[in-house]
Amino acid sequence: MDLKEYANMFKAIGDETRLFILKKLISNDELCACKLLEMVNCNQSTLSHHMKILTDSGLVIARKDWKWVHYSINKEKVELLNNYLK
Repeated sequence: MDLKEYANMFKAIGDETRLFILKKLISNDELCACKLLEMVNCNQSTLSHHMKILTDSGLVIARKDWKWVHYSINKEKVELLNNYLK
């Protein structure tokens, strides 16, 4: 993985709300967007924006189930980020 990919991951978690979302996803196997919306103090479009940044960085995986979107941690990417910091 190159430095640009690491930089994108750090940018993704450089926001307080996205860091909170990441922590909640690490604590759970998977969360529906509706559950995340209840946990985060923002509207649906702002949550979608945050989730797009997290998924584009590769840290979060989105799974669409009919009209719902479920999010989970990409454990491989989080582990790479953790190893980079060591």
